Amino acid sequence: MQLSRFLGLRVIDAGSHAVGTVIDVRLVIAGDLQNDPPVPRIFGLVISPRTESSFLGYERSTATAPLLLARLLRWRHRGTFLASWDDVARVDDEKIILRPGYTRFSAVLPGSD
Repeated sequence: MQLSRFLGLRVIDAGSHAVGTVIDVRLVIAGDLQNDPPVPRIFGLVISPRTESSFLGYERSTATAPLLLARLLRWRHRGTFLASWDDVARVDDEKIILRPGYTRFSAVLPGSD
């Protein structure tokens, strides 16, 4: 599967309401990374309600420099969230549908302070 196929797809909820656009895919690798690590698996999708572009990793951390760029990108991507892969009900060629009761997680990676 090519993960790039998710980028730019629109996302809707179970009630067919627009939620946003996929701007990033989060992966997880469990186990020993040095000796025969397992295949990465999809952890979730980063979804932006206002833009179809990435925001240069500023969603992954609490970085604030350079100040003007950080502020601009955070403003532009306000409301961006991480949806767990378990919350994805269906993927087709044009959209992703989230299951009823999905959770909006922070897009900031843990420990990135």
